[in-house]
Amino acid sequence: MKKYFFLILTTILFFHNISYCQEGLDRGFKVKVGDLSPEFSLELLDGSILNNKNLLDKVVVLQFTASWCGVCIKEMPHLEEKVWQVFKSDDFILIGIDLKEELDVVRNFVSKVGVTYPIAIDKDGSVFESFTTEKAGVTRNIVLNKRGEIIFLTRLFDELEFSQMVEIVKAELLKYE
Repeated sequence: MKKYFFLILTTILFFHNISYCQEGLDRGFKVKVGDLSPEFSLELLDGSILNNKNLLDKVVVLQFTASWCGVCIKEMPHLEEKVWQVFKSDDFILIGIDLKEELDVVRNFVSKVGVTYPIAIDKDGSVFESFTTEKAGVTRNIVLNKRGEIIFLTRLFDELEFSQMVEIVKAELLKYE
């Protein structure tokens, strides 16, 4: 009985903390949990085009990054190992979105960091700016459910928040099994 009580209490506290973190501060976002994703279109490094319409029916993590961003470089191997490698065979996609850099810079950056998830370049920053306030910092993850609704937002790289994001992705994918 104590085991079940502890499990229930831990689950309640976990989701309360997620709710508080997500609603407590805007942290430079114009969007919030529950909003429909702004419309966007991105060309991946392989030339394919992704937009929020053709990503419906997938759980999506949009990861905004840049080669000059130390926090991004720290986070990317975690995204590769704990998100992409774990969920890539499901109805899931993680898209790295490089902010305003040239193709050769982005290719070198991706090679140096060693990630294998799809990468796009937001050449003019318009996709980033559709989610964020003016002059917002770049290290961000936005999780979308299969209907294109925002279900989680991160800012910078915090291990607790990152773990919460992984659990949110896992829980969202389990809804559709």
